[in-house]
Amino acid sequence: MFKYAKDGISILTTFDNRRPKQSGLYPIKIQVVHNRKQRYYPTGKELTHADWEKLHETKSKNLISIRSDIKNSFDKIENAVRLLSENGNFSFDALNIYLGRCTGDSVNAAFKTKIEMLLESGNIGNSDVYTCAYKHLEKYAGNNLSFESVTIDWLKKYEKAMLDEGKSYTTISMYIRCIRAIFNEAKSIGIIKEAQYPFGRGKYEVPSGKGRKLALSLAQIKLIITYSDGTEATERYRDLWFFSYLCNGINVNDMLKLKYSNIDGDEIHFYRSKTIHTSKEKKEIEALITSEMKQIISKWGNSNNNPNNYIFPFLTGEETPLEQKRKIQDVTHRINKRLRKIGEAIGISGLSTYTARHSYASVLKRSGANIAYISESLGHSDIKTTENYLASFEKEERIKNAAFLTNFEE
Repeated sequence: MFKYAKDGISILTTFDNRRPKQSGLYPIKIQVVHNRKQRYYPTGKELTHADWEKLHETKSKNLISIRSDIKNSFDKIENAVRLLSENGNFSFDALNIYLGRCTGDSVNAAFKTKIEMLLESGNIGNSDVYTCAYKHLEKYAGNNLSFESVTIDWLKKYEKAMLDEGKSYTTISMYIRCIRAIFNEAKSIGIIKEAQYPFGRGKYEVPSGKGRKLALSLAQIKLIITYSDGTEATERYRDLWFFSYLCNGINVNDMLKLKYSNIDGDEIHFYRSKTIHTSKEKKEIEALITSEMKQIISKWGNSNNNPNNYIFPFLTGEETPLEQKRKIQDVTHRINKRLRKIGEAIGISGLSTYTARHSYASVLKRSGANIAYISESLGHSDIKTTENYLASFEKEERIKNAAFLTNFEE
């Protein structure tokens, strides 16, 4: 009905017939397409298919009113797209924040639009992070926090308040990085000026969260993979952890999404979900399928090795993005639960799914593997990322080696 296209961006009113509302009607949305990605924005209007078909030339007063409201929604989005495009600042995040500003010039509104669009695009993991950050922010600052209120001093007080609550620096860092991302977009589209931007060197610097990164020795890994309490569940989740370790430290999310089509000869090829949407260069990771991995697939994998089937039978492919995320979270929880029990039995604390990736990297480093190879196998964008990643493990080694200097008992 209403259309706009310029500078590689197109806008279109659409009849969303994917699923009806409780009323039995279908929502009318505004579709924005840029770089082959599309986002849908609600108009708040719902129609039957028959009314949608005649909306353009209707003489019904009710439908004319609805058409006018849809046009207002379309015009608001078109004006925002034009402005951002002309200033060279167009992105979906910038558009969402700009539209949030139109419904209330507040950090709260910006957060809500960010979360909605993450859900719309199926980015459930990030939507969960932003939701947690927003809920805590709203609890602390209320439901109408203006951009101008968030100053350097405000951020320092917010950090202290979280520390007083017992929040870890990892959590604090995660929450404040979400706020910073909102501010970055707000600055790029002119909602705030550079002088109002509170982040950066000489201003407020986001604290770095340094959780405990446990890198295991080969001897410890052997204790884990040979442990058994006689239950099938322990052996299944222990073996999945071992598969993660062997498969270049693949995380559970990517591991459960592996399909038989990812297998090419004696290798598994995959992309990291964590960085596939944020990295300009899409780095394919190649992992050699070892005999141990073959045994794990044979024991716990999908017996039907059709290319479209998942290697491990936890997902069906019929789930919504949210259902898929929840299933993966459940499996991750089950693996961690079994790892804690194994750790208690063999005397290793802090075992989790993260340990597999940390151990993969550190074992290679300690064995003299080239850091460029480690970086490539982890899917890092550059070697500096890998060097920083390995730095905490090297300190563990220095502490252990320093003890040898005064080990006079031997």
